Amino acid sequence: MVDLFGESLAEASAATKRPLADRLRPRQLDEIVGQDHLVGGNGVVTRMLEAESLGSMVFWGPPGTGKTTLARLLAHQGAHHFEQISAIFSGVADLKKVFESARLRASNGSRTLLFVDEIHRFNRAQQDSFLPVMEDGTITLVGATTENPSFELNAAVLSRARVLTFQSHDRESLTKLMKRAEEIEGRELPLDEEAREVLIRMSDGDGRAILTLCEEAWRAAREGEVFSAKELQDVLQRRAPIYDKGQDGHYNLISALHKSVRGSDPDASLYYLARMFDAGEDPLFLGRRLVRMASEDIGMADPQALVVANAAKDSYEFLGSPEGELALAQACVYLATAPKSNAVYVAYKAARSMAKKEGSLPPPKHILNAPTKLMKDEGYGDDYHYDHNHPDAFSGQDYFPEKLGRQKFYDPVDRGFERDIGNRLEYWEKLRGERGK
Repeated sequence: MVDLFGESLAEASAATKRPLADRLRPRQLDEIVGQDHLVGGNGVVTRMLEAESLGSMVFWGPPGTGKTTLARLLAHQGAHHFEQISAIFSGVADLKKVFESARLRASNGSRTLLFVDEIHRFNRAQQDSFLPVMEDGTITLVGATTENPSFELNAAVLSRARVLTFQSHDRESLTKLMKRAEEIEGRELPLDEEAREVLIRMSDGDGRAILTLCEEAWRAAREGEVFSAKELQDVLQRRAPIYDKGQDGHYNLISALHKSVRGSDPDASLYYLARMFDAGEDPLFLGRRLVRMASEDIGMADPQALVVANAAKDSYEFLGSPEGELALAQACVYLATAPKSNAVYVAYKAARSMAKKEGSLPPPKHILNAPTKLMKDEGYGDDYHYDHNHPDAFSGQDYFPEKLGRQKFYDPVDRGFERDIGNRLEYWEKLRGERGK
């Protein structure tokens, strides 16, 4: 039996049984919400399609932001055959089959867009296998990852693909998804206004998650029942965070914690740490931030701070909650009461800037090893002074590239342990001048 739109009743029935997130999957670019910087009027992807220039890409962003959906739509818009694999379940043999099929299509004038989900799960050798088929145009690669591509993907792959960053859904885009869900279901969610806000916070910026939560709310509600915020949390057995971990509340409190530690206020630091614990923040996230503070704001003024912060993070992993939270609180107080210096942080940024600006300058030959005769003939290792053979174990040689000359990035403060370091550096600079280096 067929309905007025040519769809069999069996097909229509099957469609209603599909998960809401699948039924609401956008069928064209303008239906994608939350990624206007990519698919809006001036978006990167919009411009690529207008120019009819679809190159290989890496989609980087959190779950539920539309990476798979956009890949499918790009294949459709660009008249590509769409092929999808997951790096979790695929190996070299699977890749070879995909490449062979793509070559066959290419010989018949058809292009292939290969979408690789969780591409960072492939090892280096597996990632390298994409290079030949990317270069000869056999495939247009679109890889999706939740991890930073700079750390997880081969430089060779990144040099051949454009990285597009996907953003977590904000309140506005999540609200749009909820309204679309109500439209396709033909009924309102059984929630009062406060409960709607709680549902948004529960989804934590994940579009797929909020649609799944909508389904759960509809399934749980009895006829005519409307859930309050507390009732919704009880029914779904989920706790809404006190603040939205993907939005302003999260960033405001971590900023307040960081600045309280930097400002040497242990009481305010403990207060904001407790606020974030109470909000359901991942304690290991807080542990990682404490480690960052130890390097950024204390540094060499108290090198022990980094040891304490790492020990607290490890202690939490060993003990779990609530016992491990005390170790993080102890580290928080230690950092807040430690002498402060951002000299290493400033020096590192200056060194990075110089390295990018000057390019790949070779080190001076006298500090390079010469394992072969040719390298010795080229002067590698000539006139190197072994520091331990000199008074004070200091030769005073110059180690910067010759075209760059000596630079100064690190300027220790006159506080804590860095005061001693400053004295050492002054002494070595005096010796360097005396020894004419």
